[in-house]
Amino acid sequence: MKETQTKRVIALGFFDGVHLGHGALLRRVGEMAAALKAVPAAVTFDTHPQNLILNAPVVPLLSSPLDRAELMRRYYGIQDVIVARFDERMMHLPWRDFVTDYLVAQHGAVHLVVGHDFHFGYKGEGNPVRLQGLCRELGLGCDVIPKVERDHITISSTYIRTLVAQGEMERANEFLGHPHTLTDQVAHGKKLGSTLGFPTVNLRFQPGVLIPAYGVYATKVWFENGDHRLAVTNVGVRPTVDDGNRVTVEGFILDFSGDLYGQTVRMEFYKRLRGERKFESLPALKEEVMRNAQQTRDYFAGL
Repeated sequence: MKETQTKRVIALGFFDGVHLGHGALLRRVGEMAAALKAVPAAVTFDTHPQNLILNAPVVPLLSSPLDRAELMRRYYGIQDVIVARFDERMMHLPWRDFVTDYLVAQHGAVHLVVGHDFHFGYKGEGNPVRLQGLCRELGLGCDVIPKVERDHITISSTYIRTLVAQGEMERANEFLGHPHTLTDQVAHGKKLGSTLGFPTVNLRFQPGVLIPAYGVYATKVWFENGDHRLAVTNVGVRPTVDDGNRVTVEGFILDFSGDLYGQTVRMEFYKRLRGERKFESLPALKEEVMRNAQQTRDYFAGL
């Protein structure tokens, strides 16, 4: 007996950063999935299509595929996040085949949700109008979500990337609808934290992911057990101790003792406290980190 295919309501998009504009699509998916007794799902891609089309990494990402999927699950209840491989075959797939063969036949789509400007398929020939027509032919539901604005600005990943690149993290988070996030496995660093009296986590941005403006940030670090602590996090090249150009993400964790090496942690960025600068000595650096620690405590106490 043939196994019954899972029914899915699927949002289509790249969903970089999973911002409030994406949230309008994902909330609609949840509503329709409940009504149709289907699984709320989203299809995204492992790399930005423009990177393959132009054969160059031209679009830096706000979030890795791992973070993208987790943000969709955590904030919008999306159960199945399907990360499609955007390769030559996918790039040349006709738009109708993408719907009929990939979304319906492979993933059991019964209802699709897209943004007003979504294009897909070979040469981007698929668009919301064509998709709605095909869905009517196939007996599928289809919603096209209009643009979402905040402060008279269209919410877009492009605009949020500009904010993150400039270190304007509080405004970026307003448009994201959640803290800017980095998830990674803790690596060994240079033990600077122990020198300064703080446990540290050393993380890395995945290749192709946008690095925020260099500087010191008020952050939260979430552990595998669901607990979290405040942290003072330096993003940059650590000029006081390194004198190199390798970018590091080093979080000094407040009110915590223990070794987190090897754990996968989630770091949330809230506010840039200052730019990165070189200090004349480690004691001077420690004094500044202590000041930044108090700034971080005061910031979160005021939220």
